[in-house]
Amino acid sequence: MTFGAPTVGEILAERYQLEEHVNDDSAGRQVWRGIDVILRRPVAVVLRYPGGDSATEMLQAAVDASRVIHPNLVGVYDAIDEGSRAYVVREWVDGEALRELVAQEGPLDPARATAIAHSIADALAAVHATGMVHGNVHPGTTLIGDDGRIVLADARADSADSTETDVRSVGGLLYFSMTGHWPHSEIRSSALPDAMRDGNGAIVPPRQIRAGVPAYLDDLTMDLLDKRVATPDGNALTAELARLNSSDDDYEDVGPLRFTQGTSAEPVRSTRKIVIGIGALVVIAVIGLVFGIQAISESGNETPKSTQANSSPQGGTGTGTGNPDDNNAPAATPQKIKLTKDMVRIVDPPKGERNDTGEAALTVDDDDETGWETQRFQNRSNFGNLKAGMGVLINLGKPHHVSEIQVVSSASGVAMDIREGTSDPGDSRTGDDQVVKTYKRLGDGDTEKTIGTKAIFTVFDDAKTYQYLLVFLSDLPRADDGDGYKIKVTDIAVYGTD
Repeated sequence: MTFGAPTVGEILAERYQLEEHVNDDSAGRQVWRGIDVILRRPVAVVLRYPGGDSATEMLQAAVDASRVIHPNLVGVYDAIDEGSRAYVVREWVDGEALRELVAQEGPLDPARATAIAHSIADALAAVHATGMVHGNVHPGTTLIGDDGRIVLADARADSADSTETDVRSVGGLLYFSMTGHWPHSEIRSSALPDAMRDGNGAIVPPRQIRAGVPAYLDDLTMDLLDKRVATPDGNALTAELARLNSSDDDYEDVGPLRFTQGTSAEPVRSTRKIVIGIGALVVIAVIGLVFGIQAISESGNETPKSTQANSSPQGGTGTGTGNPDDNNAPAATPQKIKLTKDMVRIVDPPKGERNDTGEAALTVDDDDETGWETQRFQNRSNFGNLKAGMGVLINLGKPHHVSEIQVVSSASGVAMDIREGTSDPGDSRTGDDQVVKTYKRLGDGDTEKTIGTKAIFTVFDDAKTYQYLLVFLSDLPRADDGDGYKIKVTDIAVYGTD
């Protein structure tokens, strides 16, 4: 046993109680199931000995991962270095890793393999959108929840990793899911059995190992593993896997697939939510898919430039729906929607004093030095436990397709989400109470605290339109001077199309 190793019942950082030692991962770190005694939710705690400099990579990877909130990424809650040990606290997923699933059930059917690969590719697209790399995509970090949710865990990128290695690893997941073998030389070495190979050492396609693998899926898998073929970016790969993940059987004979890079364009966001604690987003590229055999020399740049892919629309509420015929038309480029002072107001429900309602205009004046500042709350970060929170109500004037909302604040660590309603019941105490009670939060999962001073929300269904939106704050960071809790919202920007 490691000296100083934790014991069942021990509470780390006065918050995380260890319940059960689950296993040790491939890096020798201890994985525990625990409980957040404050929020009363299960957590996973990953510990390593020692902490200090040797834990820097693990902790930095956790901090980076916490900047991205996505339904197919395990949420990272905390990263702590105690010197003698360090640990990362993340979301607990009831389920099992893909590695164990295949070991127990054998190779998966192609449809299930495609669904898993699609979810992981979508998660990687969100990670790559921040300029980061996951670097640890394999069957042990691909988790299948008991509720059917598919999530990617434990980012661990180093200088040798790239977006290309992440994307090729999706090909490895496809190969493993359908064969039970992991391509060592094409991806990375593993304790899992190597891919089956012919007499020349070339990898044997899944279709030659088992029956029932469609040609198009076999081709896609082999293309991703072939380093002579340029990889698509995460956006293009997710789109293609979404197509193959269709319930229709129209794609049985589409033939070999090849990807080529398209031209850069303005961002086209998905319906997923990303909260990013950085100063700016990488510009999203729109990548064209070209089907049919392409010569390697005709392939585009091997360095993927695109970011998050569009996936099937999430459920949600909206003030309208899109025209089904619009699916055949080019998507309009999202633009910043001009917000004026008469389009925003402060929402301060009872027991609020409603004494800062005039500051809403300062959040849309394009001046980061001005903004709406909450009052100081001394004892509780949740607005003194006096009310559910406060927010800025936005009336866009008419329904818009919204792609994202960007919120700049004076500090990180504010719990913030986006909510949507059908009307503004009025700038009054009663009206504010109705807004808080009736507006519905957009996006999946729990409200997360921001990691940096700029939060970007892409929680919108591109098939719906929105007019009344609420940027809602429910928990505040400690004030800079350490005296109580407060925040200043300096800028709010909405991007979308008519």
